[in-house]
Formats: sequence, C-alpha cells, structure tokens
Amino acid sequence: MDIKALKSQWDRVLAIVLVVAGAIVLISGILGVNDSTLLAEQTRYITAGGIGGIFLLGLGATLWISADLRDEWRKLDRIERALADGVLRWSDGSEPASEAPRASRRGRAAAGSAEAVDVSADLAHVGSPNERG
Repeated sequence: MDIKALKSQWDRVLAIVLVVAGAIVLISGILGVNDSTLLAEQTRYITAGGIGGIFLLGLGATLWISADLRDEWRKLDRIERALADGVLRWSDGSEPASEAPRASRRGRAAAGSAEAVDVSADLAHVGSPNERG
C-alpha cells in the first residue's frame, strides 16, 4: 500500500475502519446476548454492542458520504475554473463564439448540437443536459 494514497484518502480509510469496527461491535453484542440468560446481562450487551455498533456504522457511512461530496465539489470547482478561463470546447473540437450570449449556448446544448463539453484532461467527457436525464 502506498502511504501517500492513504494520507490523501484518510477519510475513506477511517470510514472503512469505523464500519468494520461497528460490525465487530454489533456481532460481539449479539453473541453476548445469546450467551447470557439474565436480562440484566443482556441489557449491557444491547447498550454497548447494539447502540455502539450502530453509532460506529453511521459515523463511518457519514464520513464516506462526506468524502464523496468533497470530491464532487472539487470537480465542480475545476469545471467552473475552466469555464471562467474560457477553456470550453464542443464535442466536434470547435470553440463557441465568445460574443455569443449564454442563452444561445444553452439552447445549442439542449438541442443536442453539442453532445459533450471537454473542459480539462481530468474530465474527459461531460454529457449534454439531454444525456444526463
């Protein structure tokens, strides 16, 4: 494993660790409840294993979703910067006229005349609004 990749993806690594820990805590709670016959002992396993396991699972899932959202915001920022810098190209390789109003550009994309927008090397193909549904 690459340490640099682990440092850049720390939130996903932590999310996986939390989900695995939550599953282990839940399973140990279930096994503890099954082995005990007294209600007082079962309550201890239910609170520690059940509630603690669900909390860890929820925290891991939230952290994973947060990492995905952060990635999406980075992509949107790159697209916005590329559009602001004028690095907009239609799928046929031509560039839109700079004096054309925005409404006509949107109209052409909606009509299907521009199927894709190639904004940068990172984002190879972004479909038109009609393709995204």
